[in-house]
Amino acid sequence: MKILFVGPTLPDAAEIADPGITLRGPAQKGDIVKALEDGANAIGLIDGFFENVAPVWHKEILFALSQGVRVYGAASMGALRAAECAAFGMTGIGRIFEAYVSGALADDAAVAQIHAPAELGYRPLSEPLVNIEATLQALAETGAIDEAERAALQASAETMYFKSLSYASITKTAALPDPARRPAIAALLRAHAVNQKRIDALQLLDVLAACPDARQEAPHDWIFQANSLWRSAFHRLEIAP
Repeated sequence: MKILFVGPTLPDAAEIADPGITLRGPAQKGDIVKALEDGANAIGLIDGFFENVAPVWHKEILFALSQGVRVYGAASMGALRAAECAAFGMTGIGRIFEAYVSGALADDAAVAQIHAPAELGYRPLSEPLVNIEATLQALAETGAIDEAERAALQASAETMYFKSLSYASITKTAALPDPARRPAIAALLRAHAVNQKRIDALQLLDVLAACPDARQEAPHDWIFQANSLWRSAFHRLEIAP
């Protein structure tokens, strides 16, 4: 069984995912363990809740890896957890993961965004910083905006609360060298927006579809430690000390 946790990064996942992949909403604490109990041999983590509920634990990812489950992460919460758990065998995918694991990106909020509830298909309601940065870089590389404009827009995005982030909001608040350029820049951002989170998530989708639906050999270079906090949260699991 292959399970993918996904939400606003790929709101159309049900239409494009391989039929062999079981889709679940953004992950929170306990969801990885539940996936294992349901028979998962491979898990893809893209989106995860973090603000009003406990986020998915690193410890449960380590538990999955210790059981020989393949765990992949990309784009959003998945990229964060993959960078943090890469040394233990979690596989990170995509440009955002690479930025986190290299240290080029450090702020967890860079991938955060607000979205509609499950009943409305997790539709995105804000633009994550990683997408804005990718868009600004692409426009600067083509010469559509100059370096001073890119820097002003970047500074505006970095100082804005993630729930308020949008291309319209940064264009409106950026200290542009030439304010008369705002309408033209706004049009450029709308027309050439780069959805880096989606790009990375699609890569994970391909990898998860292609991987074996079977567990691999458990790691030999580390041992999962079931501490008291773990036992308290997941007492139903039988794990040797």
